[in-house]
Formats: sequence, C-alpha cells, structure tokens
Amino acid sequence: MSVQLFLQHTNPIKIDGSTLEGGGQLLRVALSFSALTCSPVYITNIRANRASKTSKKSAGGLKPAHLAAVKWLAGATAAETQGIANMSQELVFRPKLNYLGDGGLGHQANNTQQQHTDPTKAAPETTQTWNLIYEQDHLIRKETHIALKTPGSVCLILQAILPYILFSVPPIGAPTSSGVSDSDNNVLLRVVIKGGTNVSNSPSIEYFSQVFIPMLVEKVGLPPIEVKLIKRGWSSGRADVGSVTFDITPLAKGAKLPTFSFSDRGEVVRVHVSVLAPDAHTADALKDEVTAQLLEFVPNIDILFPVKEISMHSKRLYLLVVAETGNGYRLGRDCLYESKSSSTTVKEVATRVVQELQQELYHGGCVDEYMHDQLVVFQALALGKSTVDSGNGASASLHTKTVRWVAEKVLGIIFEDDGACEGIGFEVGEEFQSRKPETTEKLEERFAQLNL
Repeated sequence: MSVQLFLQHTNPIKIDGSTLEGGGQLLRVALSFSALTCSPVYITNIRANRASKTSKKSAGGLKPAHLAAVKWLAGATAAETQGIANMSQELVFRPKLNYLGDGGLGHQANNTQQQHTDPTKAAPETTQTWNLIYEQDHLIRKETHIALKTPGSVCLILQAILPYILFSVPPIGAPTSSGVSDSDNNVLLRVVIKGGTNVSNSPSIEYFSQVFIPMLVEKVGLPPIEVKLIKRGWSSGRADVGSVTFDITPLAKGAKLPTFSFSDRGEVVRVHVSVLAPDAHTADALKDEVTAQLLEFVPNIDILFPVKEISMHSKRLYLLVVAETGNGYRLGRDCLYESKSSSTTVKEVATRVVQELQQELYHGGCVDEYMHDQLVVFQALALGKSTVDSGNGASASLHTKTVRWVAEKVLGIIFEDDGACEGIGFEVGEEFQSRKPETTEKLEERFAQLNL
C-alpha cells in the first residue's frame, strides 16, 4: 500500500517532527502515546533539527536506536507501518493492540523457554517476542531483548517503550510450553537492551539508576523497576556496546496512575558522586576535587560515592553529582568528557558539574532540567491534576515544551501556564479509542472555561 493510500485509510494524527526541540524526544513520546492509545500517527520531518549540512553523523531521520524502539513497539502492538528504515524522514504508525500482544505473547509460544536466559549472551538484533521463563511449570517472568550493533543509548530506548510496558496487559491464558494455560498477567517483565550506557547527549545509566528510576518509583508512585548493569557501552574512545537488564513490575489490569504533586523540595541532606575515570590517580583526583567544591558550597554535607570505576581509556571520563533532599527529591547534573584527559581536566569537569548543580538547586524546584520533561508523560496519563514545581523563575526547557505539545496533539491534554495538567486517567488495558467522544466533550468544556 502506498503512503498516500495508507494515510487515507488510517486518518492518522499528523505530527511535524521539526516542532520545538525537533529531535528524537518528540518521536519517542509520540510513539509511546500512539502505542498505548492505539492512535495512528503520521510523523514528518523526523529529527529535522538534528540535521547538518556539513556532518553526516548529525543528519536527521531515524537512526539505529530510534529504529530499535520503533520496531519493538510495532511488534508489540501489531502495528501497520510505513517508513521504518534507516535515515527515514517520515513514519506512519498504526497500532492494532493496546496490550502486550502478538509480537508480545499471542500464540508465539513456540518461542517459550523454560530455562533462565543469560542476558550476557547474544540476542537477535531486534526481538519483539516475549520469551516466557518458567520454573517447574510456573511462569516467573517474561523477557524481551533489544540489541544494537552500535552504542546507541540504552536509556533512551527504554524511555520510548517504558510507558507502554507499564500500562499494557498481556492477553489472558497464554499457553505454556506444556499446553497449560497461565493467566498470571502481573508477572515480572525483563527487558534486556544492548547498546550504550554512557553516551554523549543522552542520560547515562548512572543518572537513570540514581535519579530517573527513584523519582518515578518513590515520588510518582510507579511499581518497582530494578536496573542491573551487565557491561558498559561507550560512545567515547573506542565505540563499545554494553548491556543492561531492566526488571519492571507492570501496573495491574484496570489500574490507573493516581495524581501526583511535586512540591516542597526540602533541604539537601546528602550528595551522591559517581566517578568513572581512565586510571586510579585521575579517579582519586576527581573525587577529591568534587568533594572540596561541594563542601565549600554546602559545608558538612554527607557525601556518598556509589560508583567509582576505572574506564581504562583516556577519553572516558564521566562525573555525576546527585543532590538528595529531605523530602526524597533527587536532582542531578553530569558530564561525559570525551576529549583526552589532561592536567586541567579534573578541575574543569568538577567545576562545571558542581556549578550546574548549584544552578539547579538555586531556583528551589523539585526536579532538574532533564527529569522535568520525563514527568510530563506520566502527568498526561495520570488520573486527576498533577503538578511539578520546577522552581522560581525557572522556565520549561525546550524538551519539556515539546513533550507537552505532543501530549496535546495525541491525547488532547491542556497544560496550564505553570505546567499543571488534568491527565486522561488511562486505565491499564482499556480501549482508549472507545472513549474518544467523551474526551472531545470534556475538551470543549475545558476550552470554554479557559476562554472565560
């Protein structure tokens, strides 16, 4: 079917991928909402703002990491697609299933395994099918693999598929290898992704583990998510592919995410410092320099060092500093230094990260710049009005504005000036399309109220 006929048949929501941030974030969020709600989307000008006339490496369009997320969601939702190709500027995505279906479970039971899978072993380049893992004929987890050949960001791939995994439900009664029906739908879901864990212009696995996941679980109220680093993957120095295992407990069928409010940050009570350096001498020097600057900034603060590793490469220097407050909020800033380390590098990196964290803390908000846009997705899906205090005088980042724009386009969400919004109250397993007329009426009422 041609793209023109496909568009006429599906009548998708049209999204201009060059809007605002105009990068991969817009694509990932649009596909997340599309997959959950079975709303077809037609995305044009994909990553147009990443295109460069002088560098092929920064060209727009779909790259391997974006393709991996698109293919996984397409398989999980049995989506009809057009444009799934490397460097593609346009994509049509029409999902048919709003649960972890074929490409998920369905009758693909011939892929069932009764032994534990070793996440360090090679997996297919992109596998949509969930393997069913049993112990004594009892289903203990479902497992899926996404494997890149290059160090594309593992964390960005998970961000694209996480909302769908959390809010979707497998079909009841999927057959076991012995032919016995198993209706346990809330079993652990294991996602193994091979790619980059420390990649430029992407969240690191340290930020994910120490900021992103704790904030989602402890403050938003999502079920437990455990992260296990199997092997590091680097974009700096010699390109190296790593592996991470994510154990995700999905929301139960029929559940809705309650509204949440981020307010009253509280005082900083401790700071977490993670250091990855080429050698022990550089690691110790960076640790000492950061400690001295932090104590000057916040005297007598408790400083912890959850990660201190030797990267064994002169172009692999990484620092993350996370401030934890008395009310459980976490704000972080980091730096991946990709040039060859020198005598001035240690102080330069430490100063940059500490000063950026000081700026984050100065405005008094509950989130840092990079966490803020990730919360918009869950604001949009929650039941009721959710708010996030980003601080006095702190304007929303371009990424945050982009996610809000996508939520408005796909879900009809209306955001207030302070970023608060009334979520759609998405129910796990619901057929969202069946309630579209009611949503339209509510939108008209809210628009009328805003006009008044």
